[in-house]
Amino acid sequence: MQNQVISKKDLAGFVDELIKTKAAGEVIGIKSQDGKYNFGPLKKATDLRLDYDISLLPPKKYFFPQMETVLKYEAGKTPKIEAVAAEKSMVIIGVHPFDIRGILLFDAVYGGNNPDPNYFLKRNNSVIIGTDCLNPNPKSFAASMGTAVTEDGFDLMLTDIGDNYFITVGSNKGDQLLKKHARAKAASAADEEKRDRTRKDALKKYKVTLTLKPEDIPQLLDTTWESKVFNDKATTCLSCGSCVMVCPTCVCFDVQDDMALSLKGGERYRRWDSCMLTEFAKVASGENFREHKEQRFRHRMYRKGKYLVERYKYLGCVGCGRCAIACLAEIASPAETYNLLKEVK
Repeated sequence: MQNQVISKKDLAGFVDELIKTKAAGEVIGIKSQDGKYNFGPLKKATDLRLDYDISLLPPKKYFFPQMETVLKYEAGKTPKIEAVAAEKSMVIIGVHPFDIRGILLFDAVYGGNNPDPNYFLKRNNSVIIGTDCLNPNPKSFAASMGTAVTEDGFDLMLTDIGDNYFITVGSNKGDQLLKKHARAKAASAADEEKRDRTRKDALKKYKVTLTLKPEDIPQLLDTTWESKVFNDKATTCLSCGSCVMVCPTCVCFDVQDDMALSLKGGERYRRWDSCMLTEFAKVASGENFREHKEQRFRHRMYRKGKYLVERYKYLGCVGCGRCAIACLAEIASPAETYNLLKEVK
């Protein structure tokens, strides 16, 4: 596999070809939405906005939908249960490196010895075409987390180098898609140098900085459980869950049953859930293991910075900044909390 370059005009032709032929399934891309950006089905290449800073929701929603039926059942003398796990093919264009790192965490959580079919029937049939984030959001700190650039997790990665896009080829699937549907040419050493320079220039644009190395976060949390920072930050928390609902690495869901009015059958579905919601840790007996805001706020910070990395080797924060953007109380940024913990330790 050899890296390629493609003109912006020919990239548009490539996207239109994918939309027309559905060679790799439905084409999803980043689009403008009321002055912001979000992922959605593409009808034409001109709808694509690769110059964006951040999407409202992460692209994880295509592998892990906000609400998803997992089984249907019939009641009666001979009950029937049918698992629901639909296969779907997609091309997702414009995924930033930090969101790709989030997807890799999902792969680890939902994989293992008992992989989740609802997730992988979509994930394994997808093509990820990433794009380097050259205009980061002011709340983002991906550069500090080492997630502003990624070397894996994608099939193709686009970098805007002026008149052309540099295409880093990440898989045979991406390579074959280019060969069949795109007018690209082999990248030169000068093209690669321009890509690297463009990436370095983008790193200088990040406004938020983590004052410690990402790999030192678990050790910091080992010694700060009793810190007053958690109570101070949680005081103004609204317990709305917005920070979690926009996060590219939050994997939790709730499971509920919806019985038909006839009582003859129904369906079971799962939907996104948030550890910041008041009743997230409430059990059938009525006990709530994280009743207070401070407990929930602390749990989220430990989940992001310690628990996930210990179990799956991935930090649960990629520095995208969505939580800080969504938080009305302006307390959600993990970077701010970790910096404070280091300062007052």
